[in-house]
Amino acid sequence: MALSTLLHIHSSPILPLQFFHTRNLTPKPLILNRNPNSANRPKMLANAVSVPGAVSEIVTLIQSAPPTWKSALLSNVVIFILGSPILVAGLSLSGIGAAFLLGTLTWRAFGPTGFLLVASYFILGTAVTKVKLAQKEAQGIAEKRKGRRGPGSVVGSGAAACVCAFLSIYGVGGKAFSQLWRLAFVASLCTKLSDTVSSELGKAYGKITYLVTTFKVVPRGTEGAVSVEGTLAGLFASVILASIGCLMSEIGASEAVICVLASQIANFGESVIGAALQEKEGFRLTTMPSM
Repeated sequence: MALSTLLHIHSSPILPLQFFHTRNLTPKPLILNRNPNSANRPKMLANAVSVPGAVSEIVTLIQSAPPTWKSALLSNVVIFILGSPILVAGLSLSGIGAAFLLGTLTWRAFGPTGFLLVASYFILGTAVTKVKLAQKEAQGIAEKRKGRRGPGSVVGSGAAACVCAFLSIYGVGGKAFSQLWRLAFVASLCTKLSDTVSSELGKAYGKITYLVTTFKVVPRGTEGAVSVEGTLAGLFASVILASIGCLMSEIGASEAVICVLASQIANFGESVIGAALQEKEGFRLTTMPSM
């Protein structure tokens, strides 16, 4: 009995074969995650792709033809941010707000070319205001706030342009009048720029200033007074701005000539009115400063 039992134990395997079949000894693959952010990589790539897409959508919106209120507003936001150093140098804070409204209205009516014409007008008008500023301040004939324009000046200078823009936006007169509003828009800017340049450079360089009604010699800065230097400078400025409008296809060559002539007639008429009122004893004419 004992011998048979020992023989049975000796012949039996130490571990049953079923042990190896019931255990899962298949090795698992070893995954090495060297970049802890790799799981977020698809999301990061998606964000990277979305940025150029957003920029493309903005550019497409700005280039909307015909312009919309949304494209006009967005375009002005971008341009005013990029051009803030120039705007601060030429306008007060409230003046910038008024200019933003004028720029948005202009873009909506006449598109980017109309806006660039207004920008050219603003840059040239601001530049001549700074010419010999210290000398003009010493003589008491300089613009207030170091030549920085306020909202009254912006609105006053752009009032005619705003009217033309509104008439164009709402199609007053139909297609037959659309080019007329565009021509009047350019002519109004030529007139205001010519007036500003002739006034500012006349104050700076005018040797003899006189009233156009009596040719009486008067001090620089007198209301209604003109000088040869200032008059020629104003004429040249209107030619430059009308040429810019022509190059940007806002107006034709013959219309550019009309703008120049109209600006000089308007400025001469303003000088006549100012000179006539200036001669009235005790009368002091207060006008809105030109842009």
